[in-house]
Amino acid sequence: MKHINGETNVKTLRFGSGSIKGIGKEIGRFLITTMEVPWALVKNEIGGQPEEVIFINNVDQENLDKLLLKIPDIDAVIGIGGGMAVDAAKYFSWRRDVRLISIPTIVSVDAFLTPAAGVRCNNKVIYVGNSSPDPLVIDYDIIRTAPKTLNIAGIGDLLSIHTASFDWQHAENNTKSEYPFSQDMILSGKKIINNLYNNIDEIKNVTNRGIDAIVEGYMHLNTICLPAGHFRIEEGSEHYLFYELEERLKRSFIHGHIVGLGIFCMSQLQNNQSDYIIEFMNNVGLDYHPQTMKIKKHDLVSSLLNLNNFVKENTHLWFTIINTEKINNNWVQEITKNLIF
Repeated sequence: MKHINGETNVKTLRFGSGSIKGIGKEIGRFLITTMEVPWALVKNEIGGQPEEVIFINNVDQENLDKLLLKIPDIDAVIGIGGGMAVDAAKYFSWRRDVRLISIPTIVSVDAFLTPAAGVRCNNKVIYVGNSSPDPLVIDYDIIRTAPKTLNIAGIGDLLSIHTASFDWQHAENNTKSEYPFSQDMILSGKKIINNLYNNIDEIKNVTNRGIDAIVEGYMHLNTICLPAGHFRIEEGSEHYLFYELEERLKRSFIHGHIVGLGIFCMSQLQNNQSDYIIEFMNNVGLDYHPQTMKIKKHDLVSSLLNLNNFVKENTHLWFTIINTEKINNNWVQEITKNLIF
């Protein structure tokens, strides 16, 4: 893995096959947040005896606060698994002011690298707290036990730079940018996408280099966005389709898959090199088609047709192409005919 200069939100980093072995013997009293499948993979490898193992089935803030009242005195929290397990670990680490160790068993989302914990409050995701892994452990063999499609999903929040950066430029052009505009940030974001493009086959086959490319991409993204205090180059209209669908259907999705669907749709609304980014997603094997997520055509059509109203009603959302381009039925029917339902 390359050395990365700048604010990455990673205090220390361990990577390589077998890098999780014995870590539990080094950190004093520790708590583990995990799920049954990832825990079964690592419980005989980490060493030491946890004070408690908490199996996370949701990240509802009220539920996490109840669990927080019951956990014993600890020196560290180890988050083992995917986004929910790591977000719960970040939340406990922040609230208890103890060391965080992050051991993702899948790289489908960037929770293992972001400082805030994504929790649910009133059925909506909010981001709270600030916690940095010490260390972040990237064990290739453990990560490869997850289905390939889920690890490939990890590029969703990196490819969203393509559409989100366009949205930020669009906001600036309309004097609606919420932050001081930076062309350098956008150019740096494009370098992340270019590096992913140069590693398409590695990412598709979840090789060591492919895993590194995803992790490096998120670390580079942090060096761009954390000093600026926002992730404007990475979150835009593609995420807003995801938010509308989640609210409409009252269920969650594999994050990279639903963001990929947003990139497919919004890159076309933006007239923003859509052939290039869609071919990229196809070649790397990102499962963005509605069929993968059990989204029916009428639900996606309804969601797209409601997007203009959705951003008007949710005034906290950043200004994007959705604020200026009227989405009509003819356009929706035209783009959805190339999706698999």
